[in-house]
Amino acid sequence: MQLAIIGGTGLSELEGLDTLRHQVISTPFGEPSGPLTIGRLAGCDVVFLPRHGYNHRIPPHAINYLANMWALRELGVKHVLAVSSVGGITEQMQPGTLCVPDQIIDYTWGRPSTFFESDLESVTHVDFSYPYHQPLREGLLRAGKSLDIPLIDGGTYGATQGPRFETAAEIRRYEQDGCDVVGMTGMPEAVLARECDMLYASLNVVGNRAAGKNGGGPVDLHFVSQTISTAMQDVRRLFVHLLQTRDCAVCGEGE
Repeated sequence: MQLAIIGGTGLSELEGLDTLRHQVISTPFGEPSGPLTIGRLAGCDVVFLPRHGYNHRIPPHAINYLANMWALRELGVKHVLAVSSVGGITEQMQPGTLCVPDQIIDYTWGRPSTFFESDLESVTHVDFSYPYHQPLREGLLRAGKSLDIPLIDGGTYGATQGPRFETAAEIRRYEQDGCDVVGMTGMPEAVLARECDMLYASLNVVGNRAAGKNGGGPVDLHFVSQTISTAMQDVRRLFVHLLQTRDCAVCGEGE
């Protein structure tokens, strides 16, 4: 098994996936967000896992990221494509925009964030200078170019605790720190993939302008839902194209 797709808000099912089985995996860290769906997409073996659960009931701060990533590794996953819905901070990050970020700033707290916690033979560090796998990022960007789907190349994802949205003052701070988008699930997922030696990239779907960037009004959740739903059609097309072209060696052989 080569590729896992992690679905975020708006992607709790992977349309077009020819499901072969659902597999429940127990881990030393508890249960994942749900059974892993194993199937074929565009002729390739794919594992699909919605990080919020199939009924979208698990809030960002309560997701068992350790169990999710451990379970994927147990299935032999080598590449991970993670979809995340975000708020747009900088001017180019307008609702409906798709972004392939290249950096993260972590503002979360209290989340178990490493497999190297206890019972170690020695203290273990991982390099996280560049949190996203560049060849996998480039594959997404090439797919967007081939399909004439605009993708923003690069950007910094600010990972916040949730489940509440941010204040306008917090967004000003994140913008000063260099964040382009803000979301609640990017960490510790990305670093845990690194600790598991899985190659990880993220595709961000901008659902709304972040607090204070929308003319002063509150976040319109109905508008966010509609925007994400529309954008997910392009997300699915990107993934199918990436697999059809066998780009970045993400497509495994049949089991």
